[in-house]
Amino acid sequence: MAKRTFLGFTIGKDDEEIPKENLQAFSLPENEDAALDVLEPASAGVYGTYLDLEGTVKDEVELITRYREMSLNPEVELAVDDIINESVITEHGKSPVAISLSNLAVPKSIKNKITDEFEEVLRLLSFYDHSYDIFRRWYVDGRLFYHIMIDKENPSDGIQELRALDPRQIKKVREKQGKRTEVPQKESGLATVPPTNDFYIYFPGALATRGAGFGSPKSDSGIKIASDAIAHIHSGLLDPSKKMILGYLHKAIKPMNQLKMLEDATVIYRISRAPERRVFYVDVGNLPKVKAEQYLAGIMSKFKNKTVYDTETGEVRDDRRHMSMLEDFWLPRREGGRGTEITTLPGGTNLGEIEDIIYFKKKLYKALGVPVSRLEPEGSFSLGRATEISRDEVKFGKFVNRLRSRFTTLFDDILGKQLQLKGILSKSDWEQMLPYIEYSFQQDSHFAELKNIEIMRERMEIAQTMEEYVGKYYSSEWVRKNILSQTEAEIRMIDKQIKAEENDGEYDDLPDSDEDNEVEPKPPSPPEPDDDEDDDEEEQEESYSVAKKVRLLRNRTNAALAAAVNDEDFE
Repeated sequence: MAKRTFLGFTIGKDDEEIPKENLQAFSLPENEDAALDVLEPASAGVYGTYLDLEGTVKDEVELITRYREMSLNPEVELAVDDIINESVITEHGKSPVAISLSNLAVPKSIKNKITDEFEEVLRLLSFYDHSYDIFRRWYVDGRLFYHIMIDKENPSDGIQELRALDPRQIKKVREKQGKRTEVPQKESGLATVPPTNDFYIYFPGALATRGAGFGSPKSDSGIKIASDAIAHIHSGLLDPSKKMILGYLHKAIKPMNQLKMLEDATVIYRISRAPERRVFYVDVGNLPKVKAEQYLAGIMSKFKNKTVYDTETGEVRDDRRHMSMLEDFWLPRREGGRGTEITTLPGGTNLGEIEDIIYFKKKLYKALGVPVSRLEPEGSFSLGRATEISRDEVKFGKFVNRLRSRFTTLFDDILGKQLQLKGILSKSDWEQMLPYIEYSFQQDSHFAELKNIEIMRERMEIAQTMEEYVGKYYSSEWVRKNILSQTEAEIRMIDKQIKAEENDGEYDDLPDSDEDNEVEPKPPSPPEPDDDEDDDEEEQEESYSVAKKVRLLRNRTNAALAAAVNDEDFE
């Protein structure tokens, strides 16, 4: 085995060398993980990037902190909880996620080893017990980091521990080795870029901010870690410059701030305008201004007595204060007016209007990607036909599927390194198998069950209606492909299963579905000799055989559908 570096350790012998790639490129790979580009040799520090968010300069660390603060908001927390509950299902005795290798063309022994190692990866992640917390942490922060720890003396034992890292303490760096080289015009006319070296910088015990060395070229507080020693997954959302990873909550920052500001303003307005206040017009006659003010102050002090109960001492005291906006108004009135008068200042008249708050709340829910009907407590949830489900529910289901598909890249990363460490697969073999490996999450959505049942019912009703036209206008194969939506592989598999079950005698006692409604045809009279007699008999037998197969398939599908409706675990 050739000597190579894996997970930060050197594995293999020195007597062999790995051939270098002889590929020339004129551009760097697409920066899909917001890695920082530095030139070799890289300094000990890491260079920071900043995002101008609503007029305030914030770096990536403050952005993650902002996401976590947002998740504590009642409306946002309710939406996030609904998304996580729909994405990760935890039921007793069932794994939240399972690996599917049905499309992988490898021996069964290899499939069993891959399945066993995947279960080991789930155990290392504590995914059975903490799947909700792991998925929520990734959704809120927008990124997730794990340190892959192995035994350097025995790397073939595989991964020993997966340790979660705070995303605010680690940053990926892409180091450009050398300078851009110019290729002669006669050869290609393009300038090739140097190869790159990716690694991570970790700041132990401190956040990766400017005060902790993040962005300080002279800082040596960071630890350089090999790129394959870290399992990293992010949201896939980047800012336009692709220098910063954005979280799924990023688009809800502005709606949440608007809703919060409007709610605070509404509370202040109602407190200030709700009470009815009295207006005292005091006749001061021809007194000078100073004397009139003194007289008015004396009248206020005489009639204004505010009794306050002190909850700390249990005493009742007289708390005389100057006039505030929630208390009465005292206004002087000159001689010649109507004299002293007391009137009432009415409170606000539109205190019950909250249409603007409802508008911004719906806007926040739309930004979070959750149907408004799910978050309205007064709304009732009805389980009807699949055709009655709203369009927002369909979009929400697709959004959850995208989240699951993105999250499974974490399993691909860790599982691939585990199989390579234990010598089950090589890196090239794993890269070839990766497109055929799928993951299935546990389902408990009643809508998905209703949708599948409804689709199957509609297909079987159409197939039953077309039964009399099979063999006349349509073929059995056309019905199975276009009505029942069966693929070539499914048709071959079902035909094989039907043939095996017929040989076992499972259909001997199964009556035809229409035998009670159909009249038994009388045997035809002996036909006169004709040249086309043999052809007619063959066509009649072929049509009867096709119709019998369609009825047999329909009966089998109806039985499967009935069993699925009664099955609680139907997905």
